[in-house]
Amino acid sequence: MTEQGNQADAATIGQIMDMIPHRYPLLLVDRVVDIKRDESAVGIKNVTINEPFFEGHFPGHPIMPGVMIVESMAQTAAVLVISTIGSDAPDKLVYFMSIDQARFRRPVTPGDTMKITVQKRQNRRNVWKFDAVARIDDQVCAEATFAAMIVDR
Repeated sequence: MTEQGNQADAATIGQIMDMIPHRYPLLLVDRVVDIKRDESAVGIKNVTINEPFFEGHFPGHPIMPGVMIVESMAQTAAVLVISTIGSDAPDKLVYFMSIDQARFRRPVTPGDTMKITVQKRQNRRNVWKFDAVARIDDQVCAEATFAAMIVDR
């Protein structure tokens, strides 16, 4: 991660893989372009026809499953949490706890670049809550509120 004043960072795919345990085919964020520790993060997911879920969802009319979009949001939030925790991060995991108010506004298809904005709503001890919005260009494709728990590895 590179420091850019006001605690704004970015994370490459290699750094993301150092921060969260997800791997292909379930690593669903390619980079995080803006991390404001303890506040927000912006993740990028480049959607390609090579994603394994497109084989069955739906043949001839590929659409990214909503649960995968929400998982992209959760992984972006996990990068935010690990960035915020700092030196204690290698000993922690971020577990998804709940999803509320998930809405899907537009299909996500191969060739789309999804921009995921995650905003921390609150955290109390080891439970964090987030609001997230995924966009293609300037169109909202999905939004959700969710919670995660920070646990020891």
